[in-house]
Amino acid sequence: MWGLTDFKQVIVARTDLGMGKGKLAAQVAHASLGSAEECRRRSPEWYEDWKQQGQAKVVVKATGEEHLRELQKKARTLGLPNSLIQDAGLTQLEEGTTTCLGIGPAPSSLVDKVTGDLKLL
Repeated sequence: MWGLTDFKQVIVARTDLGMGKGKLAAQVAHASLGSAEECRRRSPEWYEDWKQQGQAKVVVKATGEEHLRELQKKARTLGLPNSLIQDAGLTQLEEGTTTCLGIGPAPSSLVDKVTGDLKLL
C-alpha cells in the first residue's frame, strides 16, 4: 500500500538546554533508535520501506519540554511511532531531563503534519 510513498524520520531536539555537540548527537541517536525500534514492532512494513529508501532522517529544533510533549501528542493522535528521550543524568544534564523526540519512520506526509513547520537544527 505504501510502496510509492516517501518515508522519513524526524528527530526534534531541544535547543534551550545548552547541550554540547557530543551530548546533543548522543540524544538525537537515542531518539532515532528508540522511534525506529517502535516502528519496527508496530509497523514493520513502514520500517522496511524506510530502510529500502535509505533511512532518511531530519533533525529540527524544539523550544522546550512542553513543545516536545505537544508534538508527541500530535504524533500519537496520527498513530505515528515515536520515542521521547529522557537523559540518564550521568554528564551534563539532570536525570530525567527530556531532551529529544523521535517521530517515525513513517510516511513523510504524515510526519510533516507534526513537524513540517519546525526549523532545521
